[in-house]
Amino acid sequence: MNIEVNFIAILFAGVAAMLVGFLWYSPLFFAKAWMQAMGHTDKSMKEMQKNNGKLYGISFIQALFTAFVLSHVMALSEAFYAYPSLLIGLTTAFWLWLGLIMPVQSTDVIFGGKPWKLFYINTGYQLVSVLAMGIVLGLF
Repeated sequence: MNIEVNFIAILFAGVAAMLVGFLWYSPLFFAKAWMQAMGHTDKSMKEMQKNNGKLYGISFIQALFTAFVLSHVMALSEAFYAYPSLLIGLTTAFWLWLGLIMPVQSTDVIFGGKPWKLFYINTGYQLVSVLAMGIVLGLF
């Protein structure tokens, strides 16, 4: 099976994931709760912000990889199901989150001694982010 890659859609999906992240971890939503769960202070956050450009760049590249893989799984799903592309995008994103992303993050909490509050914040972001990617890819 030859899978066409729409790099423009992947780019927009990566941007969508970053926008979700900027909002999710902003003071408007979960910034304070995330800082508390991570054990950060205002001082440690200012120190971390020195590397934000590099960290955001790496995060964006990872979002592009996720969008690329999601687009391929969606293409394979479309070959077997006669659903509209938007529905394929949403359902594929949800099942990939449920089967691959969420278990890895919960294992990190179970064995890494991290608080469940942090898991809920981070895995919630991952769910919304990958759903946003699925929507973008489904619309292209």
